[in-house]
Amino acid sequence: MTTLTSYIGGMTWGWTGVRGTWTGEKADKSMELMASRLNVNWTAITLGAMQDHPQATEIRYTEEPTVTDEEVRSAIRKAKELGLQVVLKPVVNCANGTWRAHINFFDVDVPCEPKWSEWFASYTAFIVHYARIAEETGCEMLCIGCEMVQTDRREQEWRNLISEVRKVYSGIITYNCDKYQEGNVKWWDAVDIISSSGYYPIDNWEEQLDRIERVVAAHNKPFFFMEAGCPSREGSPNLPNDWGLAGVPSEEAQRSFYEAMFSACDKRDWVGGFMLWDWPARLYEESDASANDDYCMFGKQAESTVRAYYTLKTNQPVKGAAGK
Repeated sequence: MTTLTSYIGGMTWGWTGVRGTWTGEKADKSMELMASRLNVNWTAITLGAMQDHPQATEIRYTEEPTVTDEEVRSAIRKAKELGLQVVLKPVVNCANGTWRAHINFFDVDVPCEPKWSEWFASYTAFIVHYARIAEETGCEMLCIGCEMVQTDRREQEWRNLISEVRKVYSGIITYNCDKYQEGNVKWWDAVDIISSSGYYPIDNWEEQLDRIERVVAAHNKPFFFMEAGCPSREGSPNLPNDWGLAGVPSEEAQRSFYEAMFSACDKRDWVGGFMLWDWPARLYEESDASANDDYCMFGKQAESTVRAYYTLKTNQPVKGAAGK
């Protein structure tokens, strides 16, 4: 198993992985600009596959709109050419728009109702498929799930899935739990690195880091934020996970969030880095940056904030866990 030895100065690339968008000149230029503008040393190649609704048990990862396997391999090759380490991050979404955190089934099987066993069989096939690609292409890390709050309690199913993944993949395994859920996952010992989504209000970082620190120390595992970020929109620093929040575009709001997040985390040497959210495969024109109110910081004030911080941090070693 590969171990984490340096700070993760990363950016999520390519979400949601729409078929036909991950190859060609525009996709290459997007990744090149991400690497050069932000001075990242890692990227999360991140794709979504669909199930129909939260109680569906079939994940259709070979169908549109999900990117093809060759597009995935091409994106990984491009990242490697740019000298980046790679997390492959396959994610399941619900086609009806329901957030994946609400995927859920009865704890006790009921005849004629969808079952956890059926869903985990499909989900395991989905993750193992991409684990094979991660092994084949030399991805340093694999993220086996993202913000799947209602599934977190199914401890044995997750342990079984991780066992199947380790049969085909030899790199680092992490699971991206949702914000506020770090202490609710009981199977952290089965993964190599604890990671979570860092969408905490701008004035609440110290309190949340105190809480997360206790979890990380208890499990004696490295930790990083597999997601973190804030839209460039007035009001977003107070609710950075709400991508639909009403507000006018504001580069200053986004920059202030990053400054606060980095300042708070810089005091905690157990925070092993960030995989920021996010950088699309099809960038907007830089001249339109001030009018763009999404998470991407291309051409915005936060771009220089991230670059300066990553330039400072990416040569630093990572501690094993909080207090260790």
